[in-house]
Amino acid sequence: MNKIKWLVMFFGVSVLLGGCATNRGATIAEQRQAILQMKGEVLSELYSLNPSTRAQISSAPGYAVFNNANVNLILASFGGGYGVVTDNRNGKNTYMKMAEVGLGLGAGVKDFRVVFVFHNADTMQRFIEQGWAFGAQADAAAKAGEKGAAVAGEVTVDNITIYQLTESGLALQATVKGTKYWRDDSLN
Repeated sequence: MNKIKWLVMFFGVSVLLGGCATNRGATIAEQRQAILQMKGEVLSELYSLNPSTRAQISSAPGYAVFNNANVNLILASFGGGYGVVTDNRNGKNTYMKMAEVGLGLGAGVKDFRVVFVFHNADTMQRFIEQGWAFGAQADAAAKAGEKGAAVAGEVTVDNITIYQLTESGLALQATVKGTKYWRDDSLN
């Protein structure tokens, strides 16, 4: 019976991540447009929460915006999402995907957005080409739409300033996780 519960939970998590981590739209153009719309909404929210980020992003060589769904099950954390890197020097967009897995204590589901501000072009290019990120995370979120509260933050690592905004979810976690970002070949 215990195996059946784990199988049902795994299936449920897979369906949830699959639904949250895919962009909307049937055609390539619709998928790109959905990602650009998400980027615009996230940037508007970030600018309203922290107005100084507008100047920081516009003066940087580039930035990235990602939509991520994360599920924590006792000792494991799984996530997936999509996003776009924008090169401010030439306006080029590189569409990307992401996946993450982690170990640590946690429980819950969290839908969040991440903005990366690249402080030099080499760091941005390395992110596009290699895309790995590894780190520890500790946060708490209890938010649904406009209701609730979320702890989000800003951190600067390797010439990248990272902002995280929680969209919705209920989660408490302390994990060490690895995240892989890679080009979405079907959209580039």
